[in-house]
Amino acid sequence: MLNVAETTGRSLFITTADLEDLAQGAAFLGTGGGGDPYIGRLMAKHAIEEYGAPEIIEASELDDDATVLPAAMLGAPTVLVEKAASGEDIDYSIKRLAQLIGKQADAIMPIEIGGINSVIPVVAAARLGLPLVNCDGMGRAFPELQMVTFNVFGVPATPAVIVDERLETVIVETNDGKRAEDLIRAAAIRMGLSVMISCYPMNGRQVKQYAVKGTLTLALGVGRALSQGRKEGEPIEALLEYLRSTEYYNHCKVLFDGKITDLRRETTGGFSMGHCELAALDGSERRMTVLFQNENLVARVGGKTVAVVPDLICIVDRETGRPVTVEALKYGQRVKVIGTSAAPIMRRPESLAVFGPQAFGLEEEFIPIEEFGERGRI
Repeated sequence: MLNVAETTGRSLFITTADLEDLAQGAAFLGTGGGGDPYIGRLMAKHAIEEYGAPEIIEASELDDDATVLPAAMLGAPTVLVEKAASGEDIDYSIKRLAQLIGKQADAIMPIEIGGINSVIPVVAAARLGLPLVNCDGMGRAFPELQMVTFNVFGVPATPAVIVDERLETVIVETNDGKRAEDLIRAAAIRMGLSVMISCYPMNGRQVKQYAVKGTLTLALGVGRALSQGRKEGEPIEALLEYLRSTEYYNHCKVLFDGKITDLRRETTGGFSMGHCELAALDGSERRMTVLFQNENLVARVGGKTVAVVPDLICIVDRETGRPVTVEALKYGQRVKVIGTSAAPIMRRPESLAVFGPQAFGLEEEFIPIEEFGERGRI
């Protein structure tokens, strides 16, 4: 088992010593998006030092009628780098949602485990003195609010509370997850594209049925593997070895080894959108294109797809293995592109209808990463 957090009896706590590895692992699982977890790590460190380390509990430990409220930051990654939360906005989003549903929160959980939204719930749990559930709604990061397993299986996204750094608040209520995304995104644009949000209020039974389990400790494990691998001089090999030992990410491989030769990135419609081109470093003429919308969506080599959402496409520094987010991509960077399988619940037909390739306007059908290379697919 991972030696990643302080244990007292049977209790598990996220401590300040865990935050760097948690943020690093979350940056990898963010698949290029999710916001830079460095800022969230600093916020979590301050919250733990001031309020104490939050207890981590498993979804199976929840009572069926427990009230679980997610905490998240929403906006464009390029803006999140410069416009962080105050802490009071995190508290208020959760407390206001509790008021709306008429129930006090029993626990906090992440909506996504990638990027900054792996550590914002740590901040919330520490500040509010609540346990943090070891799960999320996707086992990675996605750009839109409806792209979670909770929505796939009928959990309403609203009421949702959006709060900016001035504690200005917007409440959204609608019966459709995509409509909730559209309304909340419009509000976020007007509020500066960096807001706190609490939505998808759930009971314990729903969390146990629909969440992607164990992802906080998986993110910690990814970070620990990279840190240990750097000490031993083989960070990417250590990362792949760890991923292959996990339940969800066990199908993984290096898709490309190259340098960035072209980059187009713009913030539009509340998203960081664009693509990067890579040239191989082995002397061949091979080239890769990665398209992204906050997160990396599809990787193509010579025009042929080699990985596509919801499987994970992650760009890392080829020497250190450090994940590179879309806002940190630069011309001339030497990187490796790693593909890994998504959690099985993310690959089900009803899930693919919500966050498969067609949901992003891509023409590709979803093919699991472990099947590429078979029957001439690449």
